[in-house]
Amino acid sequence: MGGEQRVTAWTARQRAKALYVGTYEAAVHNMLRRIRDQADQRSQFYLYRVCLKPSVVVREGWLVDPGNFIGDVGLDEVCPPGVDVARYLNYHVDPGGLSLALGRDAIASVQRIAVPLPDTWDGGLVRDAVAALEGVSGTVVPATGKLARFMRPSSPRAVLGRELGASLAGRLPVNLQDQFASAAAFAEGEDPEQWARRTSGLFDLIGNPTRVLSALGKAEHRQV
Repeated sequence: MGGEQRVTAWTARQRAKALYVGTYEAAVHNMLRRIRDQADQRSQFYLYRVCLKPSVVVREGWLVDPGNFIGDVGLDEVCPPGVDVARYLNYHVDPGGLSLALGRDAIASVQRIAVPLPDTWDGGLVRDAVAALEGVSGTVVPATGKLARFMRPSSPRAVLGRELGASLAGRLPVNLQDQFASAAAFAEGEDPEQWARRTSGLFDLIGNPTRVLSALGKAEHRQV
């Protein structure tokens, strides 16, 4: 594929790109977007907190989103000599929010936790959802009607699972409802309790971020 020289040039281009750091809201928004748009529903996600060095110099003011069509930002384009961090108005990951573009040298340490947290879920929500899901049949029922041949057969349990996920989504901010409904989709044959715990944990990220941030604050600082 071009040999060592081309690989070296590619590596240099990647290192010249700015790192993107957003808010907690941006992290959740991006996770739900990836689940919906990139079929990452069963992927394990992590929440990071980035601690900057006290000596960093932040560019005055803010920029219009400088990212190209795939979100890349050249570090030299936004952080001229003597500047370590630039703020910009995000158009893609967290529309309307301010994000940071910075280089690796600006980071002192990071903290990380897996999300959703395994021990932060609404027990009542889980129990009610599991009872409802186990109370209906998991047998797949063929679709009927004129469009039946274009539709995938569903079981009453899967239909109810989608309804429960949509109901939770309706309690969230409008800009997150569609993404959350996709993330909370109930798959045919899925274990009701496993689905309920995961969905409750995802909802907790938005509805009760204090517990999530508290867990993140207790995580080990890892030096960069």
